[in-house]
Amino acid sequence: MAGQSFDVVVIGSGPGGYVAAIRAAQLGLSVAIVERENLGGICLNWGCIPTKALLRSAEVFHLMHRAAEFGLSVQGAGFDLNAVVARSRGVAKQLSGGIGHLMKKNKITVVMGVASVPKPGVVSVKTDKGTEELIAKSTILATGARARELPGLEADGDLVWTYRHALQPKRMPKKLLVIGSGAIGIEFASFFNTLGAEVTVCEVMDRVLPVEDAEISAFAKKAFVKQGMKILEKTTVNKLDRKPGVGVTAHLEDAKGTVTAEFDTVISAVGIIGNVEGLGLEALGVKIDRTHVVTDEYCRTGVPGLYAIGDIAGAPWLAHKASHEGVMVAELIAGGHPHPIKPGSIAGCTYCHPQVASVGMTEAKAKEAGFTVKVGRFPFIGNGKAIALGESEGMIKTVFDAKTGELLGAHMIGAEVTELIQGYVVGRALETTEEDLMNTVFPHPTLSEMMHESVLDAYGRALHI
Repeated sequence: MAGQSFDVVVIGSGPGGYVAAIRAAQLGLSVAIVERENLGGICLNWGCIPTKALLRSAEVFHLMHRAAEFGLSVQGAGFDLNAVVARSRGVAKQLSGGIGHLMKKNKITVVMGVASVPKPGVVSVKTDKGTEELIAKSTILATGARARELPGLEADGDLVWTYRHALQPKRMPKKLLVIGSGAIGIEFASFFNTLGAEVTVCEVMDRVLPVEDAEISAFAKKAFVKQGMKILEKTTVNKLDRKPGVGVTAHLEDAKGTVTAEFDTVISAVGIIGNVEGLGLEALGVKIDRTHVVTDEYCRTGVPGLYAIGDIAGAPWLAHKASHEGVMVAELIAGGHPHPIKPGSIAGCTYCHPQVASVGMTEAKAKEAGFTVKVGRFPFIGNGKAIALGESEGMIKTVFDAKTGELLGAHMIGAEVTELIQGYVVGRALETTEEDLMNTVFPHPTLSEMMHESVLDAYGRALHI
């Protein structure tokens, strides 16, 4: 395969890379994809998908304990952590195999190995059999990101875990410290808390889920505390004293000073850094800013024929953003005129209990941007389907531009909001106004009716509160 030529070579087969490869192949281009570990990348193998499988097990376990509320009886509810993890790994394996099938179906050449770009138009791959050179008219960097590690808080796989260790835990933590309350941290906190661990979440910012709307963060904190979690905000973990086989002494600092606390397990979830090393990017003249490749709105790096998509190209670090960038770049390479991706119209979803989802601007960000806003809210307790489900805790919040009626942002917390948010995402993509949303007939009985009511509430017209 040395010297084999392709229209497109994709480096990395996560949800950005494999989707870019498929779309390029659909458009009639010859495509190769290079992967150093597992087809499907972190998302399918060690991120989005296996965590959702774990969280589903926790959700069912939680419901088992609530059986009496539904007129049901369950005796001796328990769990087998190894079996829970085995299910999660099986789900990941099934999906990774599915990507292999899609590559074959679309006649995409898969090269397993570690890639670098020695010069524009050439991708060098170190494989088990030696080094292969692929000639590429266009190259797409989709190498993703990995867990950020802070000095003194590095993972060791024994006492201190990253998300990868937490996905295949060697034990059930009894006293767990989670450092960082973004999506990854709070999802693992939720999982282990539901299974009975004593969980403390430490967040350096002034609130949990700091990228979310302040009202949603406050609601989430209240729910987590009610579930038994300890939430420490404006708190830094300065040091971890490790005692192998025993546990960790964490030095926690807040405005009042430093205290120590004992834990048997720590999960570090303090962000991610882009996989930019070893690719030869600096020599090519690619600009890198804080471990992320600098691109324009079309994911062009400034080096002719070289594109960067997904986590390596910066925030928001979301699989669905990577996939859409992959499609956009494939269409651009094939001579099309795709629309650039608008970050403000990409939803974020967190699968803790209760779920959190949002799109667009928070109320505070909208005001900072100079908008006069109209804000609507609707509680789950006012929705018949939510009460029937036994899921009456939650709220939906909508933020509108008072002058134009544009939907600036939507923020939700509660059951299944990660599915509901897409209604507002479509609305934003279609440049919907409050009038369009008010005139839309939402089916009854559904949770989605709350989306209608939240819009009505922003204009003083809510019916069920």
